[in-house]
Amino acid sequence: MKNLNIDEKNMDEICNNYDNPGRLFMEIALTQMPAAYAELMGNPGTGEINGIVRFFPIGAGILVNAEVYGLPTGIDPCSSDIFGFHIHEGHSCTGNDDDPYANAGAHYNPSLCPHPAHEGDMPPLFGYNGSAWMMYYTDRFTISNIIGKTVIIHSQPDDFTTQPSGNSGTKIACGTIQEV
Repeated sequence: MKNLNIDEKNMDEICNNYDNPGRLFMEIALTQMPAAYAELMGNPGTGEINGIVRFFPIGAGILVNAEVYGLPTGIDPCSSDIFGFHIHEGHSCTGNDDDPYANAGAHYNPSLCPHPAHEGDMPPLFGYNGSAWMMYYTDRFTISNIIGKTVIIHSQPDDFTTQPSGNSGTKIACGTIQEV
C-alpha cells in the first residue's frame, strides 16, 4: 500500500472506497509511519512493562494504537487484568519514591471537563497473559496538542465515574509523546 495523504477533505472519499473503514485504519497502522509516538517503560517493582503508543492523524481525528508487554497478570482466574490508560498533562516520566511518575501530572484536560470527558481519557487496556493491543479513533485531541505530554498505564481499571481520575490506581508505566 502506498502512503495515503489523508486529510479532512478526502477522508470520506477514501473511506467510501473501503467496504469497512476499519480496514483502512488497520492498513494505516500496519503500513504508515505515525505522526507521534510514546515508548512506554514500567516503573521499578512492576515487572518489565514496555511498549509503544502510536498516533496517526486521519481526517479530523487521530488513530491511536497501543502495543504493551509485561503487564501484571492476576493469578485468580477471575482477575480482570484491565488497566486505566490516559494521556497526562506533564512532560516527564520522573517523580519521587512515593510516585515514580509524579511529574507526569494529572489527566490531560484543557477544557476542564469532568472525568471521563477529559481529552486525555482513553479506553482501558485489556491484558491477556501480560500483553495488550488496542486501537481506537478519536477527535479529542490533535497531534500538536499532545506532543511532549505523557501516556500513563494505571494498575487498576478506570471506573469512568470517580473524580478526578477514575480511581484507576497507581501509575505503573509511562512514556513521553514525541513527534516523529
